[in-house]
Amino acid sequence: MYINRNIEAQLISLSAQFPVITLVGPRQSGKTTLAKTLFPNKPYFNLDDPDNLAQIQLDPKGVLSQYKASGVIFDEVQRMPELLSYIQVLADEVQLPGHFIITGSNQLALANSVSQSLAGRTAILSLLPFSIQELKQAKQSFSYSADELLIKGFFPKVYTSNQQPKDVYKFYIQTYIERDVRQLINLKDLRIFQQFLKLCAGRIGQVLNVHSLANELGLTSNTIKEWFSVLEASYIIYFLSPYFENFGKRVMKSPKLYFTDVGLASYLLGITEPDQMARDPLRGQVFENLAVMELYKTILNNNLSTELYYFRDNNLNEVDVLFKKEGKFVPIEIKSSQTFQKQFLKGLQYFQKLAPEKVDLGYLIFAGESGAILQKTKLLNYQEIDKVLI
Repeated sequence: MYINRNIEAQLISLSAQFPVITLVGPRQSGKTTLAKTLFPNKPYFNLDDPDNLAQIQLDPKGVLSQYKASGVIFDEVQRMPELLSYIQVLADEVQLPGHFIITGSNQLALANSVSQSLAGRTAILSLLPFSIQELKQAKQSFSYSADELLIKGFFPKVYTSNQQPKDVYKFYIQTYIERDVRQLINLKDLRIFQQFLKLCAGRIGQVLNVHSLANELGLTSNTIKEWFSVLEASYIIYFLSPYFENFGKRVMKSPKLYFTDVGLASYLLGITEPDQMARDPLRGQVFENLAVMELYKTILNNNLSTELYYFRDNNLNEVDVLFKKEGKFVPIEIKSSQTFQKQFLKGLQYFQKLAPEKVDLGYLIFAGESGAILQKTKLLNYQEIDKVLI
């Protein structure tokens, strides 16, 4: 079963303008399915297949010549970044929009090659796992509670193949994360890296403290930084940057840590059942992870130029998410509760007083009902979070 993706419109539009479309994102986020669905007449060549990779490494010009007329979908092109130079030559020769569709799941392996070889020739789109809006449009999410969504996460296989989340994420860690990590870093002890992943999950929504993690694992800070860069490059984690503008207060300057898929985070925390999630002390942080990533998916799927931040000063006054819209700040507070409490507005009110001329309406994203506006703050259910941005 195919579930339509919100990014489809801009992918089709850009494929009419650029000879190469680069589609990046975590493994199993639906890149291959999307490319094959929107470009059904193009041949498909998977570089994750050892035989295909060996063939094209032996004779890249020969393989590419087979697709000069038809174009081609090259999947997981980070396996052979040097291929992009050959694609550039052929794209310049053919000069047809949307001729080559390439996908990749590692930013480190692709970033330099794409910028050097395909500058001006490619549009780059990022695809994350399903959004709540996409599932709602497919009539998938209405029957799920917040706790169920926090467990299930949003990887397509959970919804299109009816696979159990714990099986999907166990396989995902063993097959993709550990394999990709081994190829990117000199990993001597896999068990320590597995522990690192679990500790990261336990720090969702927290300001990053590299030294604390290094001490807990008995590693150097440089090793932890390297591992973080690999996870970020593989679209496993997402860093929410602090907002630096001087409001007359000292502010935090380290990012906050989130996972690109909340189901993977829940699995790493050992939370596999909704009733277990409902009782877990980290539920609020996991719910915050869901909300932050829904905002980020909305930006990516609609090609918005908006940047997300958080705000926190040294007195621990905090706004969970902050962005600018039409020159004004939009502050967002995230709570997992279904019941509104006045104390939820504390951080928003502080920020609104800090920069009253720059703030219009704030939002409280929670599990309760949408609609009410209280003290310049609109209450919005998490399933409608895309309305904040579009």
